[in-house]
Amino acid sequence: MSDVRDHTDDLRIVGKRYYGRWLSALVVLLCVVAMAHSMINNPRFEWSVIAENFTGESILQGVLMTLQLTAISVVLGFAFGTVLALMRLSSNPVLVGVSWFYTWFFRGVPMLVQLFLWYNIAALYPTISLSIPGLGELWSTQSNALVSPFSAAVIALVMHQSAYAAEIVRAGIQSVGNGQLEAARALGYRPSQIFRHTVLPQAMRAIMPPAGNEIIGQLKTTAVVSVISLQDVLFSAQIIYQRTYEVIPLLLVATLWYLLMTSVLSIGQFYVERYFGRGVTRREKRSLFKSLPGFSAQKPERSVSNG
Repeated sequence: MSDVRDHTDDLRIVGKRYYGRWLSALVVLLCVVAMAHSMINNPRFEWSVIAENFTGESILQGVLMTLQLTAISVVLGFAFGTVLALMRLSSNPVLVGVSWFYTWFFRGVPMLVQLFLWYNIAALYPTISLSIPGLGELWSTQSNALVSPFSAAVIALVMHQSAYAAEIVRAGIQSVGNGQLEAARALGYRPSQIFRHTVLPQAMRAIMPPAGNEIIGQLKTTAVVSVISLQDVLFSAQIIYQRTYEVIPLLLVATLWYLLMTSVLSIGQFYVERYFGRGVTRREKRSLFKSLPGFSAQKPERSVSNG
């Protein structure tokens, strides 16, 4: 018995060696360092020009325009998309058909084509008027005066966003089990109370991940408004480099601003998802850094070896 105990005392724990993991990490790290060294030391990047224009007045105005277009299109798009989703889930065949056709059309037509159509709406309807049979024309105006580049961009972005938002909201609502609805009806909840207190809180867990991605995508989609001379970030950079011929540095300024804005939205998406998923993930405290690749807490495997 003593011999077995002495033999057990001689055993020690040896960590498992991951040679392939360390080798691949070293190769990738060397590639990253080489790319960073090339970008920093390449004079054609003109980092001084980038630093000079990054907070320029024209660029900042473009940033504000981009954020404004994103906020308006997302709020109105998801509000209208929710209505379309409820129409699609309705038992009324007319509402279902209209919702389906709207989603099919605006998801099928490219965003740039929609923008041009709204911008040139005066070619189809030179005058927009409101009239009531028996009372005559109540209001009339020229389309060019009503549909400015900004309003054309807002209409196109909202129409485009609402079509995708409708499918996201519909999928989230359908993810709620029928048992939850039957339980709410058994408790005497009215349809509006069932939607507000039972369906919506549970649907938001399924809605938020794709909705967050859609919002980030919409931020980048706003770049197409530069083709109708609306001063967003990209158009502001184009105005400057058409004057100075410093094309690459100004494009990098726009790139850095887009990366900064999408990073802020990604952080906000993480905390919103954690808020709506708190009933499911309350046992596991999620943090922003733990959600990143390589930051998950995994214990290395251990093996026992004789000394």
